[in-house]
Amino acid sequence: MDYSKASQMLKFQQEAMKIKKELENTLIESEVDGFVVTINGEMKAEKAEFETDVLVPGLNSEQKKALEKAIVEAINKGIKKSQEYAAEKMQGIMGQMGMGDLMNQLGGGMK
Repeated sequence: MDYSKASQMLKFQQEAMKIKKELENTLIESEVDGFVVTINGEMKAEKAEFETDVLVPGLNSEQKKALEKAIVEAINKGIKKSQEYAAEKMQGIMGQMGMGDLMNQLGGGMK
């Protein structure tokens, strides 16, 4: 690889890391009927909140926090499983196209 291509690859890698950091710090909220989920730009749930009286009357604050935490964990587990499934399917089709393990070489597949 010549110097100009190596330099270009380094620049690309630095830009990708910058975007990754920006995505980690980007928070998007979605609200439906008093239930709010906050997800970062990397598609990871950060928090889930709800009005106790509206959705689940009678919970104390400790129970509410435990339920919100469980919801976030369930969302993230579902997202991870979905990404793993998609990566597996993409690797299969890329293998059929003669591209082998390209997804892993380009950044470890989907995470």
